[in-house]
Amino acid sequence: MTDAIDPVASLLAVLDLRDAGARTTEDIFTGVSQAMPTGRVYGGQVLAQTIVAASRTLPPERTVHSMHGYFLRPGDPADGITFSVDRIHDGRSFSTRRTQAFQAGVPIFSMIASFQDEDPGLEHFEPMPEGIPQPEDTAPVDAESLHPISRRLLSESPVDVRHVGSSVYATVEGPHVPRQAVWMKLRRTVGDDPAVHRAALAYLSDLTIQETILRAHGVAWSAPGLRVASLDHAMWWHRAARVDDWLLYVQESPNARGGRGLSTGRIYTREGVLVASVAQEVMVRVPRE
Repeated sequence: MTDAIDPVASLLAVLDLRDAGARTTEDIFTGVSQAMPTGRVYGGQVLAQTIVAASRTLPPERTVHSMHGYFLRPGDPADGITFSVDRIHDGRSFSTRRTQAFQAGVPIFSMIASFQDEDPGLEHFEPMPEGIPQPEDTAPVDAESLHPISRRLLSESPVDVRHVGSSVYATVEGPHVPRQAVWMKLRRTVGDDPAVHRAALAYLSDLTIQETILRAHGVAWSAPGLRVASLDHAMWWHRAARVDDWLLYVQESPNARGGRGLSTGRIYTREGVLVASVAQEVMVRVPRE
């Protein structure tokens, strides 16, 4: 990251959706995208933006606790995105919203999310795995040794990502197992608005979760002809968390078959509190030799 680039500011800009002022049966918002060297909108960005759009139709005390979405088409980062929010249901404690993201008049992402007022109740969570090194004891990726596109993606990312062990950008070192752990956080503080932190957590949730499938088969991101695309994404927010503090993303892949792989993840605070769970199915195409 150079001094001239503030990728966190870029992230905050794409999360700052504009109310189009249109009122039919849905609420309409518009937004922009981060520039991407791949030529495609990053899926986590659209995830975060749809959460922001849906949240704008609710009082701040009713917050998102789950979402289920499908990636329908690749997005063009050079074009704006329109978000339509359907107010499906408002109950005494829960609200449901359907949000679709459009480019060129067709949907690129479709999501249903549920929101709830804070309520007391039973509480437990799966503990964080033991023996995980602290983020200060894990090395950042040496971007200079990577392919130019990967180098630009990492240098312009608003997220500091540190794999526990080796990454899978250039090679897959160590055992080929369908699991990994990654520390991540935004590169600088972003204020105290809980809505920003919830949306940004969705942004982070799409990072690296596909790698459990690749790691299991010894396939690096640099593999010639590799094609990876997120198909769907589900997320559950359990507790509040700051995305500008270190978070541990524990990931595993229980299955891969038919050109698709399933990955799941749990996101913990540094203190070991579970703040979110994630599941994603991914298209993975590896050319035959």
